[in-house]
Amino acid sequence: MSGTRRHRYRGHRAHSYVPADMDELVEVRARQRTYNGAYARTALGNLGYSLTVLRLFDRRFYRIGILYAVLASLLLVCAHFRARHSQHDFADPRAEGEAERAHLLAIPTVGQEHKPSFGRPFITAGRTVAAVACVVAATEIALFVLVLRL
Repeated sequence: MSGTRRHRYRGHRAHSYVPADMDELVEVRARQRTYNGAYARTALGNLGYSLTVLRLFDRRFYRIGILYAVLASLLLVCAHFRARHSQHDFADPRAEGEAERAHLLAIPTVGQEHKPSFGRPFITAGRTVAAVACVVAATEIALFVLVLRL
């Protein structure tokens, strides 16, 4: 276990973490819904679209339906990595002074100056966003080629 990184939330392990008040609970749920759920909802939408294409259209469109099913599965993989990345959002700082350095990188939100700060400041999951952009771009190019071949 020495090689694994454990996240702690106000000194608690992730599974025994309990929000301190209703505001923190609302913040945790909002972050999970926004940052974790978006990729999964998009993947499920693409999967539904692929099933629609596969069930309603004739055999010429099967490749397009399969392409959207592949896109959905790749988006689910990206959703998994995004969910793992978001575990850092509420985690305690690992090193002494890490919290102060992280707050220097964060852009202050107008209107939130005197509100409580929950966890680390949000920093986008750049690698996940780039991976999703590449997956979608490759899918769009493949879709364009498939439509031209109809």
